[in-house]
Amino acid sequence: MPKSRMPTPDRPRDDDADQDDGSLFRDAIGPVRTLPPVPLPPPRPKPKPRARMSEIDEAEALRQSRAAGLAPGLEEAFRLGRGDVLSYRRDNVPPRVLRRLARGEYAAQEEIDLHHADATMAERQVRRLIVDARGMGHACVRIVHGKGLNSDDSLPVLKNVVDRVLRQRSDVLAFHSAPAAQGGTGAVLVLLAPR
Repeated sequence: MPKSRMPTPDRPRDDDADQDDGSLFRDAIGPVRTLPPVPLPPPRPKPKPRARMSEIDEAEALRQSRAAGLAPGLEEAFRLGRGDVLSYRRDNVPPRVLRRLARGEYAAQEEIDLHHADATMAERQVRRLIVDARGMGHACVRIVHGKGLNSDDSLPVLKNVVDRVLRQRSDVLAFHSAPAAQGGTGAVLVLLAPR
């Protein structure tokens, strides 16, 4: 014979189970007061309008000024990065001459510093240096072009201009970035053809 369930103080009665939880909660906390509505926070300010076309035009003008004096399409030839080594020799120059130049075994008899020059001015100064150095009978010159750390983009403009100009000149036999003690990748030693 089954035992009948007897209510105990710990155990709710079956008729209490019929009450929903919400009414039990309200009975337990008593009367509540409704809070006044809170105003919404102010909307986020709209961003200031930007003259995007003007920014694009200024960036294009800056790019063109850096590549000033270059033939159309040559600005895309700016491939040398900040840490890249400049290195070139004519076919008639033995490889050992380039190695000696890379080690700094040729004394630079003339030097020019292109810092703070734009592309056009740098090109003119490099051409003038080579003409003057050959006129004085110098065999090796050093050109300090910098590493391009102040360039807005990652391409060192002066370094690329110097590389292009030196490759185009028939009176340049070879050139190589200077050893670390003489400027490293921020300078180049240039070996000139005899006069």
